[in-house]
Amino acid sequence: MKNNILETLFVGIDVSSKTNALCALDFSGNKLLNLKALNNQPGAKSLLDSVLGCLDLNSLKYVVIALESTSFYSTHIANFLASNELLLAYKPLVYCLNPKTIHNYRKSFVDMDKTDPLDAYIIADFARCGRIKSQPWRGSQFLALQRLTRHRLHLVESITREKTYMVSNVYLKFSQLAVLDKEDRPFSNSYGVTSAAVLTDFLSLDDITYSSIDELVSFVSEKGKNRFSDPVKTAKLLQKAARDSYRLDKVLYEPLNVSIASSFNVIKALDDEVKAVDKAIEKTIKGINTTEYQSLVST
Repeated sequence: MKNNILETLFVGIDVSSKTNALCALDFSGNKLLNLKALNNQPGAKSLLDSVLGCLDLNSLKYVVIALESTSFYSTHIANFLASNELLLAYKPLVYCLNPKTIHNYRKSFVDMDKTDPLDAYIIADFARCGRIKSQPWRGSQFLALQRLTRHRLHLVESITREKTYMVSNVYLKFSQLAVLDKEDRPFSNSYGVTSAAVLTDFLSLDDITYSSIDELVSFVSEKGKNRFSDPVKTAKLLQKAARDSYRLDKVLYEPLNVSIASSFNVIKALDDEVKAVDKAIEKTIKGINTTEYQSLVST
């Protein structure tokens, strides 16, 4: 690009939810385009036509397009310009820039009115001066990966919120189970299958307290699929926790059971969705670069 900089059109786009303001400069800083269009498919097409016309009229062979990363409003226009077949002949480089970077660069224009809507010009000039250090927009595959990873984060945060919310109900029903130190807990995973069964299958704590150790051993072994190394110890810790917990009026146990069971169902559903998203992320990463994916997961 450095060798062809004199033949490059530098385009800046100020993106908002409804409109895109565009300014285009040549390397000498001459303003070749200054226009605005709606932020939709017809508006993007009109901007593209103007850029193509400008490239042809000024005998320019390359184009650098920079725009602020404005939430999700900049996604469509960036993708449209980066993948357009007509623009590909000019080897377009499309960049989504951090708004803070442009904000700081604007401070260098000391004689500019702060209320003057010239952000598109500033973005174009930022590109013209070779200030861009980020990687170009890579198109739909990276957008797909971005959406998947962000959705995964959303699901994980939802699981965390649900678990945090459920703690209060667990404490009301089974106070000791919620506050035991690690070494005194009957289950290492408070949200696991066996813990869920204890909290929902037994209506009240007396059902646990007055069960025999053999009955509790059989219960935790069945629910834990015989994975407990010492089911007798687990049963005794569980019974002690039940014995030491506060008792409630009987009218409260059934509503608490319903609430706790509902939270466990929500957590399980979200966990299943995380697994589905993980498979989609794996598929997308493999599609982008199979070799790098294999290096990432290799031990």
